[in-house]
Amino acid sequence: MFKEYTKITNIIGDIIELSAEGVTYRELAAITNHNGDTSLAQVIRIDGTKVSLQVFAGAKGMSNRASVRFLGHPMRVPYSEDLLGRIFSGSGQPIDGKPAIANAEETDIGGPSVNPVKRVVPRNFIETRIPMIDIFNPLVESQKLPIFSTPGEPFNELLARIALQAKADIVILGGIGLKFDEYIGFRRKFEEGGIMDRTVMFVHTAADPVVERLLVPDMALAVAEQFGIAGKRVLVLLTDMTAFADALKEISVAMEQVPSNLGYPGSLYSDLASRYEKAVDFDGAGSITILAVTTMPGGDVTHPVPDNTGYITEGQYYLVNGVINPFGSLSRLKQLVIGKVTRDDHGAVMNSMIRLYAKALESKKKISMGFEKTETDEKYLRYADLFEQRFMDLRVDIPLNDALDLGWKTMAECFDRSEIGVKKEVVDAHWPKGA
Repeated sequence: MFKEYTKITNIIGDIIELSAEGVTYRELAAITNHNGDTSLAQVIRIDGTKVSLQVFAGAKGMSNRASVRFLGHPMRVPYSEDLLGRIFSGSGQPIDGKPAIANAEETDIGGPSVNPVKRVVPRNFIETRIPMIDIFNPLVESQKLPIFSTPGEPFNELLARIALQAKADIVILGGIGLKFDEYIGFRRKFEEGGIMDRTVMFVHTAADPVVERLLVPDMALAVAEQFGIAGKRVLVLLTDMTAFADALKEISVAMEQVPSNLGYPGSLYSDLASRYEKAVDFDGAGSITILAVTTMPGGDVTHPVPDNTGYITEGQYYLVNGVINPFGSLSRLKQLVIGKVTRDDHGAVMNSMIRLYAKALESKKKISMGFEKTETDEKYLRYADLFEQRFMDLRVDIPLNDALDLGWKTMAECFDRSEIGVKKEVVDAHWPKGA
């Protein structure tokens, strides 16, 4: 029997409070307003018989005499192969003009992460055809990585490219607080790129109720988990996790919780970690890999959201001034695939190229300070120009092995064999003929 109550004691923003018994944390409730409108809400706090619920569609215009019916289970999302090619709102409703998924199994959202005993050590390389990722900080299957950036940078374009080019069975996009043209941009690129039939999109736009932002990552990851258990390699793309954290902040303020840094809830770290820890390589099944955009207000990496994220994830990509910065970016799992899954010269090319580029930037700085330009500086400056054109430009689309060959070619065009700092036997095996 569903429990039903008809007296709301308080309404604060999108949160309602009432007195109820026998309900559980995260339990779902259906609310019927005095005008007949129905919306869903979820239990977010229980204090004795005092129960607080967040209303997904917003509590604006809600009467304190609205009927609240507890459903006895948490929020669920349907799961079946029919999800592929579909687009859903932040509350899980179809927004692509097609009917709801019928006769599908449902899975709870926001459940626990996979038992570490059931996880496999990451070991597979995911090729993206983006040199600044594949060569210098490879993406490893089941890894969790944020893309740190600032508003206005092309991070959504980067995510779309990775979705189109990465080797994954299924792509799941969780859009949080997207502008409408950003949502349309993702949809158009996925359709034109031919991957829509293996993609699921959960989209919350800036015009939708704020509280629905909190559902998007959980829905995307719950569906990803089911596909992963079924043996699929799933790539989950989330944008923007700062918008997700801002929604947490808004709910926390409405509930009068003691604020932490910059008003964010004290639970921010665990709220983020519980989502990122869904990344997993299942023993004997598929995997979940997570790439999530985290915008840094004012470019401040010490802001609570990127700061906490950095302690949870396994590295980060820094997207600054339209390029992936090689010095701020890091993949902590790259040693598991470089030279093991990838070519044997991968490590040598990576280390040598980045070292030479660092020296090239030093030469640029020295010359800008008025020092005389030397013949060695000329080599470094030429190398820097080629490096930025051939590797850092986000429009470059090239397989890893071709990128490694291009790396050797670029170094050979600017330096002698003895100047690149690579072992002689490796140079002998890979140095371009005639260089």
